[in-house]
Amino acid sequence: MEKSKDPLGNLLRSKRETTRFQVLVEVAEHQPSIRQQEIAEKLGVTPQAISEYIRDLADDELITAEGRGRYSVTRKGIEWVLSSAEQLESYARHIRRDIIQQVAIWAAIAGEDLKKGDSVGVFMKGGWLYAGKEPQSATGIAIDDAEKGSDVGVARLSGIIEHTEGNIYVCKVPRIERGGSRVVERDRLFKIVQKAEIIGAVGIEAYMALKRSGIRSDMFYGAREGVIEAAFHGMNCAIIVVDSEFTDFIKRLETAGLSYTIHDLAVQ
Repeated sequence: MEKSKDPLGNLLRSKRETTRFQVLVEVAEHQPSIRQQEIAEKLGVTPQAISEYIRDLADDELITAEGRGRYSVTRKGIEWVLSSAEQLESYARHIRRDIIQQVAIWAAIAGEDLKKGDSVGVFMKGGWLYAGKEPQSATGIAIDDAEKGSDVGVARLSGIIEHTEGNIYVCKVPRIERGGSRVVERDRLFKIVQKAEIIGAVGIEAYMALKRSGIRSDMFYGAREGVIEAAFHGMNCAIIVVDSEFTDFIKRLETAGLSYTIHDLAVQ
């Protein structure tokens, strides 16, 4: 599924939304006893403004009041914080990836033997950053001699590093109460993962579905974040997700703006 990519998003386009996010994070960090004066001093606003923001967050059911000065973040509030944090992460990634700083030294893999001072083209291949003598849309200068296949520093990088983001094949497996890995279509799973360069698993049921199919998982702990990062670097990924974690992961992909397809692997 495609989604228009806005590196700023609603959170960073609105000072009000940014402050709401900050206040909600402070409530989450210090709940249930919230000192509005301390939050006001930390965020550089008046206590009256904090009181209004807290009232607004409560009206939107992002927090609940449990008595005077006592608040807790709701599940809806937690989901909003996570979604907003994804926007911030996406914007930071946009800065790192697209806003090229002339003075930075970038590490790349030498696509061929290079000499110090060579003008190099910088490009993505197989999820890795390479430098070679062929002109590219992003160029820089090699800071040292480097043999083909070794790491090389690139200075005075300018331009945009062109690459295509990878696709993510999201495969849903039933949780253990509904049969777990035992009711997964193994042949279908095997065919799907053949399209992927990186394979991740979320949940024991997902891991066992891969193992029963004779497939080794590249990621288990941190698989969600790893798959997203790999896709941003142009790698096609398959992630096998137990159904109880499925919806939250799809929301993260939507926020990140990555392309994905959904495959329900339960035997029909």
